[in-house]
Amino acid sequence: MTEKSEGTAGTTSTGGTKTTAASKSTAKKTTAAGAKKTAPAKSTAAKSETAASKKTTATKSTAASNKSTTRATVAKEAKEAKEAKKAKKADDDIDTTEEVESAADALATEESPAEATETKNSEEKEKNAAVAEAGGFIVSDADEEDAPAQQVVSAGATADPVKDYLKQIGKVALLNAAEEVDLAKRIEAGMYAEHLLDCGEVTDPRETMDYKWIIHDGRIAKNHLLEANLRLVVSLAKRYTGRGMLFLDLIQEGNLGLIRAVEKFDYTKGFKFSTYATWWIRQAITRAMADQARTIRIPVHMVEVINKLARVQRQMLQDLGREPTPEELAKELDMTPERVVEVQKYGREPISLHTPLGEDGDSEFGDLIEDSEAVVPSDSVSFTLLQEQLHSVLDTLSEREAGVVSMRFGLNDGQPKTLDEIGKVYGVTRERIRQIESKTMAKLRHPSRSQVLRDYLD
Repeated sequence: MTEKSEGTAGTTSTGGTKTTAASKSTAKKTTAAGAKKTAPAKSTAAKSETAASKKTTATKSTAASNKSTTRATVAKEAKEAKEAKKAKKADDDIDTTEEVESAADALATEESPAEATETKNSEEKEKNAAVAEAGGFIVSDADEEDAPAQQVVSAGATADPVKDYLKQIGKVALLNAAEEVDLAKRIEAGMYAEHLLDCGEVTDPRETMDYKWIIHDGRIAKNHLLEANLRLVVSLAKRYTGRGMLFLDLIQEGNLGLIRAVEKFDYTKGFKFSTYATWWIRQAITRAMADQARTIRIPVHMVEVINKLARVQRQMLQDLGREPTPEELAKELDMTPERVVEVQKYGREPISLHTPLGEDGDSEFGDLIEDSEAVVPSDSVSFTLLQEQLHSVLDTLSEREAGVVSMRFGLNDGQPKTLDEIGKVYGVTRERIRQIESKTMAKLRHPSRSQVLRDYLD
């Protein structure tokens, strides 16, 4: 029994050995197969790398050959240019070797305009940055030239403000009647909503937000209606140019009238907005001219009379071929001739004394006007001689007589004094001063004293 078990165990052991051997054999076969499979893959990879290496080498050789060809071409062209230059020099028989070399050196060292500009800009930026860090002011040398004008042009503007303004307002399209009514309704709604909020009739927060939105929409509509009619103001302002105000000032005053027209426009009447706004614009411009166009302000109603007189005067000048008389103007305007002359005086404009005259403008208008307060040299000499003669005559009198006459007629300070004032100076009565004056004047009338003064009476 034991022997059988041992035999069986031996058999089992032998079978295990066989199994193990089989497993190893199978593993070896599998490893060999894997090695066989890996070998073709490695071979393929090696072939790919070899092909890529060959392709890269071919590309490099091609590039090198192209580069060599390009260099050869450039060298050949340079050689040909050099030979042509030498042939030209030989034909001209001019020895300019030194000049050519100096020119070549200058060209080699000289910067191109773009490089010079870039270098200058970089230096200026570094300088400005340093100044800005130091808290100073930046002053550019370009300000001395036309740089501001170039900057304005590059920004899309011109040096003419009127042209820029007309270009800006021309971008807004004109409105038709339906659009004007729609905008007017929105404006009216916004103004009414603003009135309700100001009066405190709206207390609900939600309604307040709605009313504020209506107010905002009304303001947008107002701006749109204003911008679309700015060209109307320009067309009306052109009629009032050359009357003492600048064109842009007239436009600005007309814009104020346009704003008033937008606020007062009633779309329910059925009229176009331009028809209604024209009168407001004209009124704003004419009132501004009456208040600002003249150096000396004239009331608005008088300005209207002056303009009417000027208009009638121009018309009669064309009809009669001559200047109309005050009587003819008075008959046409239903005024008196005196009133016409008075209105014409009001319409005169003051002229600056510094107005240049002549073609070159060397002289001014003030140079031709006589100074009525200026002292004439001959009169000044006569007055000086008269004073000397008076003092010489008064020296022949006593001190008190000369003092009384001088104070009585203001010969010293130009201020005559009364008898009482002179009496207080000398401590006597006014009657005594009168007696001294009478006695002194009798002495002065004597021919020995008066003869030298009679020549100055004329």
